Amino acid sequence: MKKIDAHLHLADVIAGYCRRGELRAIGQGKAMWGNGDVFQLIPADYGDSWNFRAEKALELMDESGVERAVLMHGSMYGFQNQYHATLLEKYPDRFCPSCTVDPFMTNHYETLKHYLEDLHFHLVKFEISSGGGLMGCHDAFPLDSDRMMKIYELIEKNHGVVALDVGDITMPSHQPAALARIADAFPNLKIVVCHLLAPMADHREEWKASLRMLKKPNVWFDLAALPKIVDADPYPYPSVHEVIREAKEILGADRLMWGTDAPFACAHDAESTYEHLTDYLEKQSIFTPEELQAFYYDNAYQVYFPEEG
Repeated sequence: MKKIDAHLHLADVIAGYCRRGELRAIGQGKAMWGNGDVFQLIPADYGDSWNFRAEKALELMDESGVERAVLMHGSMYGFQNQYHATLLEKYPDRFCPSCTVDPFMTNHYETLKHYLEDLHFHLVKFEISSGGGLMGCHDAFPLDSDRMMKIYELIEKNHGVVALDVGDITMPSHQPAALARIADAFPNLKIVVCHLLAPMADHREEWKASLRMLKKPNVWFDLAALPKIVDADPYPYPSVHEVIREAKEILGADRLMWGTDAPFACAHDAESTYEHLTDYLEKQSIFTPEELQAFYYDNAYQVYFPEEG
């Protein structure tokens, strides 16, 4: 079965930033925040664990039968725009790299315009979440503010895709109503909501209501890191299967895209290998064979690789 990992992170140099200050690699896959907190960011057996580059990712992908990957930005890894630009040219048939800006930079609009129009990026990723994104670095702001709406307009004008990680329902960054207004205001803008809106067991009904609100023809969801977010049972993560079943019932299989959130998702525990995060849905009854192919490949291909269609 063909697969596209719709949510993968690479880092040429780990230069993260967020509410706990800067983040730097300290060896053996570990990283340290500015406040001194240390955690496992990259599995220690991933070779040069001071970074996570394309060649290691391709090795893992090939071993698990993954044809392509979508390269997301994330605040733990830091801006990787220049590295992603080199991959855009070097591996056009394997990666769809994203670009990003901090929308509160003085020259954010001109910089993003350069990425889209001069460097030919197709995807813009914003890590919004209060836990690990822009709202951990800045005061909370509306996702449909005038500043942000001008950004979405620019992306739509360039026939691009915007991916948004808005965190979970406990965070001020979690704004499904604003996402719905954005989708309505820019019907030709492809919008991807990361991590299936981070479902939480104590807020399942609110989560389902948000999915219904966002059932729109220009909105898709990636399911990256669900085993970690749901605090799932061991592989093959049966509690995640139930979450995905509910999402499919509300949204339909054509709105869902498989993804891993590697490498951090693979550092969660010994069970969360890239192989396990790749195949845990292959033997289940949620999807028909045709739907499973759409979930693993066709939907992401339509969103992220339309120029080949």
